[in-house]
Amino acid sequence: MADSTSSDSLSLDIDSFSPSPQEHIIRTRHGSVSVAVYGDQDKPALITYPDLALNYVSCFQGLLFCPEAYYLLLHNFCIYHISPPGHELGAAAIDQDHPILSVDDLADQIAEVLNFFGLSAVMCMGVTAGAYILTLFAMKYRQRVLGLILVSPLCKEPSWTEWLYNKVMSNLLYFYGMCGVVKEILLKRYFSKEIRGGTQLPESDIVKSCRRLLDERQSLNVWRFLEAINERPDISEGLRKLHCRSLIFVGDMSPFHSEAVHMTSKLDRRFSALVEVQACGSMVTEEQPHAMLIPMEYFLMGYGLYKPSKLSVSPRSPLSPSCISPELYSPESMGLKLKPIKTRISLEI
Repeated sequence: MADSTSSDSLSLDIDSFSPSPQEHIIRTRHGSVSVAVYGDQDKPALITYPDLALNYVSCFQGLLFCPEAYYLLLHNFCIYHISPPGHELGAAAIDQDHPILSVDDLADQIAEVLNFFGLSAVMCMGVTAGAYILTLFAMKYRQRVLGLILVSPLCKEPSWTEWLYNKVMSNLLYFYGMCGVVKEILLKRYFSKEIRGGTQLPESDIVKSCRRLLDERQSLNVWRFLEAINERPDISEGLRKLHCRSLIFVGDMSPFHSEAVHMTSKLDRRFSALVEVQACGSMVTEEQPHAMLIPMEYFLMGYGLYKPSKLSVSPRSPLSPSCISPELYSPESMGLKLKPIKTRISLEI
């Protein structure tokens, strides 16, 4: 417990700053979508979108339960967690007569969510499939996106390997539901081998929790989102015209590592940065959330949303200023010209 008399320490009780969200079911032209709202709606908006078969609880809880991330994000934003259709907690199965939505339909849904809440321009944070949807949204509605924080993002059409894995999952989901094989494929998609465990290493609590949450998903709802993602078009060339600031995180053990690097090469380097996290899979938000804190602090400085009184680093963060490229500290990098950077951290045993 931190000394409450110390002015330099930050002592927070997670239970005290994690109130129940306001849950909204919003009807759009493409069906209903669930949005969980955290925080003061008078603050700037941060919208999130999770990866396949996940929602905000299973995709962003690790990041948002860090006291440092709470101060950084909820202190500055009202967070709007958008779930893919039918992925919210307690969701019912979507009517089989309802057409399967395309990735364009899902991006258009986000615009309708913003209209419902009266939001003009927002910050976006997405993971893998969710990062693709938010990037597509930013390309279609450029004036409505202030910046993108993307975790292991997709931007190309599926490779043959990914397409085949997705087809296997799709058939299993449709005929057998969220069976053991589907869960294993998804866990490999999300996490590094180290925390998934094996014959000599136990499965981590993070993976166990995710496995339980996957059991709660409606398999045919997941199947619908998977069908949309597996038919996604390549948006690489359109990235060159995307001028909002972008911060990309990717684990070096992510199956989508090369795609994140490819995406960075297509973005305007004056406005984008790449952070590679060592010993981590795709879902950096859960596996190595502290690796996101320092880069996000400097990214948000460019918007005037985070102004620390002095240079300080949380002792809980696996990153330190010496791990980050000096270019990110230059005046031009404070949100104006973010530089491509790479961070390497060691996994503490």
